[in-house]
Amino acid sequence: MRTATCSCGQLRVTCDGEPVRISMCYCLACQKRSGSICAVQARWPADRVTIEGRATEWSRTGDEGGRATFRFCPTCGSTVYYTFDQMADLVAVAVGAFADPTFPPPRYMVYTSRRHPWAVLSTEIEEIQ
Repeated sequence: MRTATCSCGQLRVTCDGEPVRISMCYCLACQKRSGSICAVQARWPADRVTIEGRATEWSRTGDEGGRATFRFCPTCGSTVYYTFDQMADLVAVAVGAFADPTFPPPRYMVYTSRRHPWAVLSTEIEEIQ
């Protein structure tokens, strides 16, 4: 079991087992949303995720037409989890919300053309075009 929380602890997401995918996104929208140079997320089947607490939602349509809905704490503003309309059976959780330095590394990265040139890329992470 892994538990992710917002900064104030009000919103909690507990995930059973290992994630089915861990990836990092360099798109400009993820940079703005996360406040970092990329966003790292892990996905679990929805039936292995338990959500507790209140969340506020915000949705956006991505570059390729898919819609993502982000859930964040209405008290502290931390994004904790999100879903994609095209993958309704999965829940993505912001890896930083686990606050666990032993969390497995990402295996995939997307929108690398938008990454900051000083960001170092690992050769062990597959780039998806």
